[in-house]
Amino acid sequence: MEETIAKSYLQKSLNEWKDDISVVLAEIGNEYDEVSQELKVYSYKYGITKQVIQSTVNEEIIEKIRDMYHKPFEESYNQLKEYMRDLEEKRRVFQMFIQKIDEVTRKESAKITTY
Repeated sequence: MEETIAKSYLQKSLNEWKDDISVVLAEIGNEYDEVSQELKVYSYKYGITKQVIQSTVNEEIIEKIRDMYHKPFEESYNQLKEYMRDLEEKRRVFQMFIQKIDEVTRKESAKITTY
């Protein structure tokens, strides 16, 4: 009887921890989606300015476009790409928590059914 109570407490604690981690994982997922959309916008802005520069012959206009748009868009795009990599790593790490908790939960459940 005491063993069942201890295992039930363990299951409850692991499930609560998994729920907490799932919330963090969902927040990371939402942030990832937002950054992904922003990255897409800057990808288009960067691509469009690059095409316009390639189609322009006036060096003065090209420099102005590079300074005003192309360089800032490129910087933002690269920063967002780096941030996406960070979010992907966070997502991978927190997903690992859930997998490990599930592993322990399965092992503990198997022990309960063998008694």
